[in-house]
Amino acid sequence: MHLLLIDDHALFREGLKFLLRGLDEHLLIDEAGSVDAAVAKQDAAPFDLILLDLNLPGVGDLAALATIRDVYPQSPVVVLSGEDDPRMIRATIEHGAMGFVPKSSTPEILIQALRLILAHGVYLPLSALDSEEPRADAADAPANPDAVLRNLSPRQVEVLRCVIQGQPNKLIARYLALSESTVKQHLSAVLRTLGARNRTEAVYAAAKLGLRLV
Repeated sequence: MHLLLIDDHALFREGLKFLLRGLDEHLLIDEAGSVDAAVAKQDAAPFDLILLDLNLPGVGDLAALATIRDVYPQSPVVVLSGEDDPRMIRATIEHGAMGFVPKSSTPEILIQALRLILAHGVYLPLSALDSEEPRADAADAPANPDAVLRNLSPRQVEVLRCVIQGQPNKLIARYLALSESTVKQHLSAVLRTLGARNRTEAVYAAAKLGLRLV
């Protein structure tokens, strides 16, 4: 497993590298103290996972995420942050992060979150999920991940996986060798199944269900 850790505090990186050995004893970790340093590691890609601190010097938080997503479009990005404002969490999901882990989390929660994301799931802290306003038609949505997967075709599961990764319809169409209109049809079916109105709600629904798209 190959991981990229982006954080401007060397001491934090050293501590996190020790904890991350719980994922895989043969884990290979590349480090970067800035977005520019991370971009310069393109030759070391592909990365199975990218951990990104939003508070980096010289670049805005969401701008950092956008740059990393653009440079490494196939690598799942997990945001590590000292803040846990639900609005910021939602913004990172809308910009393609597959997870958000507050730095106040315990080591056990961090490892569980990363394992879920490596299994093509999405992790959000309970504070973010609890802050979501209940939908009037939420009762129509499936109550467990098995029910969701039974109601989705294999192709629709692939589309949902791409949506969770923040990929636009054009990129999904290219990746799955489909037309954009077919992708839109599959996406509409996915949203109906999850009881979601848009991509972000779909990601939140997947997180609440603990959905693993393996």
